[in-house]
Amino acid sequence: PSPSRPRWSLYQISFTYRADAAVLRTRISELRAAARAAQDREEAERLKRRIADLQVLRRQSSELAELTKRYYERNYHRDERYTL
Repeated sequence: PSPSRPRWSLYQISFTYRADAAVLRTRISELRAAARAAQDREEAERLKRRIADLQVLRRQSSELAELTKRYYERNYHRDERYTL
């Protein structure tokens, strides 16, 4: 017999997305500070591109946290990007 995996509800998964968003927010702040302190223009631009990429991930994590937290609420209007 295979070991059973714990079953997670969407509500429980929402906490993981929220935590991921917080980690990304912290990293974005660190990279902004590094970009301001960068001695080289190329380095600053590279950091800004990385920040932009992470901002997309942070936004998606926040949106998915909200979606998974409230998915089964009857009156919750879901974002069309995350529906089939």
